[in-house]
Amino acid sequence: MNAVLVGPHAHVNGARVEDEVFVATGASMFLGSVAGRGSELRINSVLHVNSTLPPDSVVPIGWIAAGDPARLFSPDQHAELWEEQQRLDFPGTVHGVPRGTSMRTLMARQADFYGAHRDDRPLSG
Repeated sequence: MNAVLVGPHAHVNGARVEDEVFVATGASMFLGSVAGRGSELRINSVLHVNSTLPPDSVVPIGWIAAGDPARLFSPDQHAELWEEQQRLDFPGTVHGVPRGTSMRTLMARQADFYGAHRDDRPLSG
């Protein structure tokens, strides 16, 4: 990854960022996503889980890119976006559970995950 700018308050988690990519303030790249070379995620945009933004693409301010290759959705296109999101399997990819798992079960798993690191200590060196 060369010549990449990630702005303040951006969220990049488990994503691949290719060369010459701009990830603006507040933009989010979720697990399994790929921002192709020369692409831009503008302010508060989202590259959804398991989605690939082709090289030299732009996700406009506040929009969502989803799919492989990613399609662009404006914030008012919830129904169309939801069709794509279901295929991307956010709960399975991020939490390892099937869609429809109760929040009680999901949060118990999350607490166990974080709790397992309760005694971690920084390495010196």
